[in-house]
Amino acid sequence: MRIGSLFSGIGGLELGLEWSGLGRTVWQVERDPYCRAVLAKHWPSAERFDDVCTVGASTLAPVDLICGGFPCQDVSCAGKGAGLAGERSGLWREYARIVGELQPRWVLVENVLSGASRWLDAVARNLEELGYATLPLPLAAEDVGAPHRRRRLFVVARRSADPDGLALRQQPGGSAGTDGPASPLARIDGARGDVANSYGHREPQSQGCVEAQRQRPSDGGWWSSEPDVGRVAYGVPARSHRLRALGNAVVPQCAEVVGWVIREIEGW
Repeated sequence: MRIGSLFSGIGGLELGLEWSGLGRTVWQVERDPYCRAVLAKHWPSAERFDDVCTVGASTLAPVDLICGGFPCQDVSCAGKGAGLAGERSGLWREYARIVGELQPRWVLVENVLSGASRWLDAVARNLEELGYATLPLPLAAEDVGAPHRRRRLFVVARRSADPDGLALRQQPGGSAGTDGPASPLARIDGARGDVANSYGHREPQSQGCVEAQRQRPSDGGWWSSEPDVGRVAYGVPARSHRLRALGNAVVPQCAEVVGWVIREIEGW
């Protein structure tokens, strides 16, 4: 597949999708200059644009999948709750416009799980109006073995003549692809461990992990360990830019799992 990315940040979504073997990234749209520099380093052959409001079918190459996490400030529980009517999260309208113009086979939308009531129904409705069947997949960093939660909701959408094409793949007791021993989202529940909070102190927290069958041979697994997370990182070049970019980024290992779900639906 050829992948296009909107609101790319530092490329967490497309990196994870590429790890799953889904395809390669051919273009990215990101307004932040620092993030674009990171993208240029890791995707030197991809075409880059700086404004979702000025791109479309006339500027973007056709792709099989468009991914992106539109701004969360107006839909997050930490914000004022303006929802998709807000100035920032309202950029979802540009996302939907681009999807309508390019009509890729697949669309992957990511945003915060905590504020899903402020965006999920409208996003799913917009995608369905564009001819896509949708499937929401809640997934957290702890589900892929990280010692922190970072809960997100991924909306997988496929353009299909059969609007129930994705729903038909649901398994008893959960959403499609989330249950069963062969699922890429299978978890080992009940495991607990000490993890670092934002002050560097250790505290118990539940952890899940993705089934070992999805390990990448390049590194032998997901996280073997993760250091304590301090509140401030001293002596790191461009640390404010890096910390902001990391704070906004999608965990690539989560995106990789979603890539495996898409591959499973495609029958690869």
